[in-house]
Amino acid sequence: MKIALMDSGIGLLAATAAVRRLRPDADLILSLDPDGMPWGPRTPEDLTRRALAVAEAAAAHRPDALIVGCNTATVHALPALRARLEPGVPVIGTVPAIKPAAAGGGPVAIWATPATTGSTYQRRLIEDFADGATVTEVPCPGLADAVEHADETAITETVAAAAALTPGDVTTIVLGCTHYELVAERIRAAVQRPDAPRLVLHGSAGAVAAQTLRRIGARPEPGAPAEGTLTVLLSGREGTLPPPALAYDEGRLLRAVTPAG
Repeated sequence: MKIALMDSGIGLLAATAAVRRLRPDADLILSLDPDGMPWGPRTPEDLTRRALAVAEAAAAHRPDALIVGCNTATVHALPALRARLEPGVPVIGTVPAIKPAAAGGGPVAIWATPATTGSTYQRRLIEDFADGATVTEVPCPGLADAVEHADETAITETVAAAAALTPGDVTTIVLGCTHYELVAERIRAAVQRPDAPRLVLHGSAGAVAAQTLRRIGARPEPGAPAEGTLTVLLSGREGTLPPPALAYDEGRLLRAVTPAG
């Protein structure tokens, strides 16, 4: 089994680790775009061009499926990616976990990039899936970039700023950017009130990994031999994981994967 994941940077690590845990025997192809990151400030047309190039670099390795490990790329480029690669390679996007978060019944906050916060896309998801729950959209300027570079000071500052915008009665937070899943416990610690029940966080990585296996007719086998290989593509060139990836548990998990070659 061979599964590819793509993003401009290390936001794909959360979904990669989720796939790795479900199928330790899967060969992994990570296609990043250091030459073009960050994708967020780009126009939708420019972002789509970059995403197509990154996806085609991954597709050259003949994966069974491709995960778009980036919310922004899913919003703007998913139709083009599917038109280019399917049905030969199923393409799985990443959508904020608003529906399961709202199912808890309490007030929900969606932490997302400034570009996604208030966007037509996110508002539509709220209308379709919030099921009457009170939802607050919280912009998190600078947080994805801080996580990308493993900048501890910037992570602390940007998480604190977003926490200050989060209503005190919130019981659930949707992590609406894949980078945020890498610092989920720091987000929980910043928002958690001492007298309140444990805050519930909803990322997308686990659901995306499970959906990918379903799309290719495979089953989770977490006990399979950990024999999967790892290929890293940096704007189409074979390379290694960026050093900041190893600042996170999800990145360190991949050190146990054998480099392909």
